[in-house]
Parts: sequence; structure tokens; C-alpha cells
Amino acid sequence: MNALFTKMSESTAEDWQIILPEQVAYFKKLPDRILTHLELLTGDYGGFAVDRLQHSLQTAHRAAEAGEDEEYVVCALLHDIGDTLGSANHADVAAVILEPFVSPENHWMIKHHAIFQGYNFFHFLGADRNMRDQYRENPNFKRTARFIAKYDDPSFDPEMPKLELSVFEPMVRRVFSAPKNSMYKSLLEG
Repeated sequence: MNALFTKMSESTAEDWQIILPEQVAYFKKLPDRILTHLELLTGDYGGFAVDRLQHSLQTAHRAAEAGEDEEYVVCALLHDIGDTLGSANHADVAAVILEPFVSPENHWMIKHHAIFQGYNFFHFLGADRNMRDQYRENPNFKRTARFIAKYDDPSFDPEMPKLELSVFEPMVRRVFSAPKNSMYKSLLEG
């Protein structure tokens, strides 16, 4: 049975009794959709020495090996997930996906990582490599610079053994099991 309204403004409490269980079931499949979307990065090298999935896996692997917590590792894994649909703003896309599920510090780090990574190459493109300095006073500046230096920057290594997404699947499922920061949090917990 489906709700019958044609305008949300005409919906009823009975309609939402039909819709809510369907939405909760769909929401619970989010980790599957994220993992499937990450697979789209396979084989897309974009001129780099490794494909985008291996870059993401290397970044997450380095973070995990360094002892970062699970949420941080998942952020590292998803930091470039936006490349497929948000080629001009991939960091924003990744940050929006992660925002309901991660700390404000991790969200900020992912949202701004592209500008911070730009320190390593913007000058080759005629842009200001110090663009990140506009955020120098932000409390997350050092955290984001560290993410780039330790995990994102060195993760274009074709000599590194090929990594498998399945290693990170349980982490993705746990981090995306319930939102921390969302208007839907209480609905999904019930």
C-alpha cells in the first residue's frame, strides 16, 4: 500500500504511517549504496598512478595503521567519493554524505581537504598554493593539514599492494548505522 496524496501539504498522519517504515528500511540500506558507489571509483585513474578507489583505500589504510578511530578511517575512505558526481566540488559532496554521521571536526576536515591538498599542486596550475591559509585561525586547520600530510598526500603509490574494499565494509556499516547529527535521528532510533 502506498500513500495517495499528490501534494505533501495534503498528506495525512495515516499516509506517514505508510511512508515512515519504508523510509527507515531504505535508510538502513545506505551502507550498501555507499559501498556500491565507492566501487564506481575502480578503474578511474584520472591520470594518476593509481585508480581513485585504490587512492581512497590507501588513504583509509594509512589512517587505520596509524591508529585513527573508526569514524576518521571511514572519512578517509570516503574523502573522494564525490569525484564521480561532483567533479568541481568533490569535497563538498563527500562532506554532505558524511555530515549526519560524523563529528563536526571530521566533517570540516573532509569538506576542506581539497583546498588543503591544493598546497601540494595549485602552484603548478597557476593558482595560490596557500589558499588554505584563509582557514589558519580555524581550530580544524592543523587537523586537516595533518590528514593531507599523513594520509591523503602519500596515497598515490602504485607499488603499494592492492587493497580490498571489503576490509573496510564493517566500519562503513557501523559508522552509517545511525546518524549523530540529523533531524531524522530520533525517527530512525525508534
